Amino acid sequence: MANQNAIRRDVGPFALMFTGLGSIIGSGWLFGAWNAAKLAGPGAIWAWVLGAVIILSIALTYAELGAMFPESGGMVRYGHYSHGSLVGFIAAWANWIAIVSVIPVEAEASVQYMAGWKWQWAQDLYHAMPGKHGELSHMGLGIAAVLVIVYFLLNYWSVKLFARSNSLITIVKLIIPAATGIALIASGFHSENLAVGAAGGSHANDFAAILTAVATAGIVFSFNGFQSPVNLAGEARNPGRSIPFAIIGAIALATVVYVLLQIAYLGAVPPDLLAQAGWKGINFSSPFAELAVLVNLNWLAILLYADAFVSPSGTGMTYTATTARMIYGMERNGTLPAIFGRIDPKSGVPRPAMWLNLAVSFLFLFFFRGWDSLAAVISVATIISYLTGPVSVMTLRRTAPELHRPFRLAGLPIIAAIAFIMSAELLYWAKWPLTGEIILLMVVALPVYFYYQAKHGWKDFGAHLKGAWWLIAYLVTLAVVSKFGSAKFGGLDYIPYGWDLALVAVIGLVFFLWGVKSGWRTPSIVAERSEAHAHPDDLQIPPDEDEVEKTTGHR
Repeated sequence: MANQNAIRRDVGPFALMFTGLGSIIGSGWLFGAWNAAKLAGPGAIWAWVLGAVIILSIALTYAELGAMFPESGGMVRYGHYSHGSLVGFIAAWANWIAIVSVIPVEAEASVQYMAGWKWQWAQDLYHAMPGKHGELSHMGLGIAAVLVIVYFLLNYWSVKLFARSNSLITIVKLIIPAATGIALIASGFHSENLAVGAAGGSHANDFAAILTAVATAGIVFSFNGFQSPVNLAGEARNPGRSIPFAIIGAIALATVVYVLLQIAYLGAVPPDLLAQAGWKGINFSSPFAELAVLVNLNWLAILLYADAFVSPSGTGMTYTATTARMIYGMERNGTLPAIFGRIDPKSGVPRPAMWLNLAVSFLFLFFFRGWDSLAAVISVATIISYLTGPVSVMTLRRTAPELHRPFRLAGLPIIAAIAFIMSAELLYWAKWPLTGEIILLMVVALPVYFYYQAKHGWKDFGAHLKGAWWLIAYLVTLAVVSKFGSAKFGGLDYIPYGWDLALVAVIGLVFFLWGVKSGWRTPSIVAERSEAHAHPDDLQIPPDEDEVEKTTGHR
């Protein structure tokens, strides 16, 4: 508890909302509308609306959890509280992979956008590779690495410095995308573009294409920023009000901006560019900036090239802060060395965790050298990380009903069930083989979990495994359904389109009910119940695993 209390609670509700908004409006706005249009044509507008509704349902479940347990790195702790260490570890690993990889991808986005400049040295920063993911050159990677270091340093010194700089950057990030949408629409809106299909010809909404766009075009990738206020809950003043306000406000404002940008993009593209191959035939390296040049808005192009540093960098800084809190949370789960739980007393920042994430960010830069090569991986890992929130919040209503909830979500059983089912659908929409590959990535980390279990003599392992069978079976089942599902989602087409979506919904409901039933009164919750009884005026922050074992005799 001492380390957690050492973290300073200096972030107000608007700063917390700007943290979420700053995470959501990053490189996704620079590339998302273009990617979504390539997949779904004018149906991309509906993809953004649907994506926002789905993410909001998921985010609301985390709002109750974040207000209930206002601690740093909370997103990696909730599954641990409700179902034990194995569920907590799988959820934490998926969440961390999804979030830490955003730091280098935002830096890569800034450099990739520079390749649209007219100077040869800038164009040499990025190499397009037909039929493959493009890559940054060695110089491009060097610049991206410098940007990652800048994100690191701005967060290294203090929470207040981060919050103040991020709020200013986020205001700029909100104004420029909105101004871009308005300027492009005012420059001349070609309404006939809305009748052109993704592959050319007449447009008719392809529901499967819209769903795939939600999962992989950068929509889930963008809205994943709602997690930042939750992971920074330990720094929030009055978390019961601040966290729901920050989450809902950030998603609502970002949705308005993204829909405006999508409409502007669809209407501003010169119709002659769509004549041959429709929206799929448009290959921009710097989508909105190149479009601004095409419609003679040179001032806007200059502004966009400048903002290609501001928007991704603001997101990169935010994620540098939140990933450090996640590593801190994983250490408190008992699955990382104790050094990562140390808080610098002056700055209130978990600095050893920041150093680990910096090293991992450089690894991602080395292995994934372009924005698009990381975006799909991030999206699917993100979806897997969403699974435990709806189940955990419902389970804790049953196993810890007496704990104080500063924010109690009305209609939770229905909202949580919908959120889980939609998470299952999102995972399926991402298409085989990507779904199977990312599920396999979850298995890679299990030796780390087993090492710590062995280190502690496999104490209470049976109880933790019993609480995790639903999640293990769920991931295997989704992988199988994805493999044999309809061809529209990359499967072998043994399950016809339409029926596959219904089957995934049923699977989601079954595993949601199983997951809620599998929850148990874990040692962490037993310890927190004792703390809450002894110190009713303190914030509810369950102790780390060593303290839990001292209190309960279990871990």
